[in-house]
Amino acid sequence: MSLQLILMRHAKSDWDTPAGGDFERTLNKRGRRSATAIGKWLATNGYNPETVLCSAATRTQETWHLVSAELGGEPTVNVQHALYLASPDQMFQEICQLSTENPVLMIAHNPGSAILANALADGAPAHSRFDDYPTAATAVFEFPMNDWGSIRPGTGHVVDFVVPRDLV
Repeated sequence: MSLQLILMRHAKSDWDTPAGGDFERTLNKRGRRSATAIGKWLATNGYNPETVLCSAATRTQETWHLVSAELGGEPTVNVQHALYLASPDQMFQEICQLSTENPVLMIAHNPGSAILANALADGAPAHSRFDDYPTAATAVFEFPMNDWGSIRPGTGHVVDFVVPRDLV
């Protein structure tokens, strides 16, 4: 048995800061197009999360909404304030506490997503953008264990990686 983690950085956001500040920034036109493209890519490749961990920021929730419109299904969605600009250690702890054996999608922010992806990977994929993890970058990891508490850095095999420019 193996565990599957889909790690996604939110799509491109609008830099016009709303009254609520950074937390309430929405996606821009390119970000909306990218999130939809990533959702279609996930569906086409059979990557269907049953649990979603999503930062509470507006741009991450909007990213999930657009991705989910392409996926179908009804995963359990956990919107978490702790994932807003979370450190890679915080993100890792959230993953390690999971009790499901089903595929999990985490949507968060950089630099945490980039650092966590690089730390989890048993080797980087042959893609020039993996290290910097641009907006809407999405990696699919498989871990050769049966509970999330057992995963360790360097134990995740990257089975797929994509950025929106690869798709649109």
